[in-house]
Amino acid sequence: MTSLEVVTLAERAVTLTLLLSAPLLIVGLAVGLMIALFQATTQIQEMTLTFVPKIVAVMLSLLFFASWMMIKITDYTNDLITSIPDLIR
Repeated sequence: MTSLEVVTLAERAVTLTLLLSAPLLIVGLAVGLMIALFQATTQIQEMTLTFVPKIVAVMLSLLFFASWMMIKITDYTNDLITSIPDLIR
């Protein structure tokens, strides 16, 4: 196994991690921005108002994107397992 193969495996793993986490992070960011705007306009500074809607939104988006995420990670795992003979030569 050469250093190029190691770097390629690491690059694919990091890319997949970013790809899988991006939808959840974007939803959390959008909900957080909306809550911040709401708090700024109403002067309500309740701490639970910032966390509870974000948690609910991220959980709902996780339910929505779960099948796509499982397909992506299963495909990556299958590719990784099938490439083991080439990696250990």
